[in-house]
Amino acid sequence: MPGPVQGPKGRPPIWLLGSSGFSARLAGLLGLPFAFAHHFSARNTIPALDLYRDSFRPSEVLDAPYAMIGVSAFAAEEAARARRQVLAGALAMLRLRTGRPGLVPTPEEAEAYGFSPAEREFVDGWLANLVYGTPDEVRTGLDDLRKRTGADELMITANGHGGAERVRSYELIADAYGLPELPEA
Repeated sequence: MPGPVQGPKGRPPIWLLGSSGFSARLAGLLGLPFAFAHHFSARNTIPALDLYRDSFRPSEVLDAPYAMIGVSAFAAEEAARARRQVLAGALAMLRLRTGRPGLVPTPEEAEAYGFSPAEREFVDGWLANLVYGTPDEVRTGLDDLRKRTGADELMITANGHGGAERVRSYELIADAYGLPELPEA
């Protein structure tokens, strides 16, 4: 089923993805849909979306602004389990930002890690911009974020340890929204 943003004659639509005012303004001036990397730059989300909307010029692609934000969200049956997963993802991001990239550590490794005060501050700030918890808590958080930002769509990423845990998170979020199951591949 085609979405609200379509490319010409069956081609994929062109979006402008960004995490700054420059990309927001450019998307607006070109009349393109804009996807903002909220999961990397949460404090800039609303200013960038405002700039996009203020700069928007109708085009052959869109008559009005259309925005999506990328959101880091993680659901688990128990809130504590979701917290353990996002802490592992936060440690991976800390390592990436400090020049030590690698795989997402296990939750046990993240819990045992001796965070310095500066690292703890980074991790706490990072976690404050994620939506995580039980499926109902995540749905509420995503709905609130969408209302606060006025985003037309949310694109969810789950940064935790292990593919099965991430897939389960997506399933739980889909179930919380009453979305149908996908057919087996």
